[in-house]
Amino acid sequence: MMARRCSKELLVLCVFMAAFSCIAASPDVCTSSFLPGAKGDLGEAGDEGDQGKLGKNGPPGFPGVSGEAGLKGEVGNTGKRGPNGDKGNKGDTGLDGPSGFKGKPGTTCDCGRYRKVVGQLDVSTGKLKNAVKFVKNVILGLKETEDGYYLLVKEPKRFREASMNCKLKGGTLAMPKSRNANRLMADYVSQAGLTRIYIGVQAQNQDTNGTSGYVYVDSSPLQGFAAWSQEDELDSTLSPTTNSSCVELLSTGTWGHVECNATMFFICEFPKSKRRRGGGGDRGTSSPAPL
Repeated sequence: MMARRCSKELLVLCVFMAAFSCIAASPDVCTSSFLPGAKGDLGEAGDEGDQGKLGKNGPPGFPGVSGEAGLKGEVGNTGKRGPNGDKGNKGDTGLDGPSGFKGKPGTTCDCGRYRKVVGQLDVSTGKLKNAVKFVKNVILGLKETEDGYYLLVKEPKRFREASMNCKLKGGTLAMPKSRNANRLMADYVSQAGLTRIYIGVQAQNQDTNGTSGYVYVDSSPLQGFAAWSQEDELDSTLSPTTNSSCVELLSTGTWGHVECNATMFFICEFPKSKRRRGGGGDRGTSSPAPL
């Protein structure tokens, strides 16, 4: 009897111990959660909340229907002027206008008086031409051709000094480029009682080989005319010596070699301007300004 009671108590103790172990191992022992109940009834609607943030732009909608045309606006400012158009066709000739009134009678022309004045002017012009010619030929001693004037300078100078003297006067040393010009200069020298003068011809190197030739002082070559004497004609085709590289004109009209350091008289040449030569008449006979 005692053994059965002990077994029963031991069994209860084991069950209690097993239940305690399960409760101690369960995670829900210290929690206050409850199992959900049944769904309640729908409550009343609450107050409207604040406006939320603006969302992203949605896709564009379809184009709407065109509205009615608006009223006509005011006239704008005038724009810039455009380019001129093409010239139009010539119009038809208009009708003749009415005849004008008759003019007043003119005065009688006193032609005889004007002819007398013109005649006096011609006489005065002729006297002036003769005076200019007298000044050129007698006082200044100029010689004139169609192309220019020539002045004999009676101042003995070396070739370089003579050339510079003519340049200062507005001309150059005389360059006889034709037979007529050469004859005029020779007569000029002879009439002055001289025998020789400097002219604007000198030796000048022409190529890299040292070959020399004679040219005018304006650097133009001797072409078509040269008046060398028989002695100097052969020398002119050879290389001239340094001391005899200048040229003189004799009163006979021939050319000769001369040393450039020699002092002698010379002739200056003053070409006429194209305007004077092309004007016709005696307008080209005025003397050069430098003289």
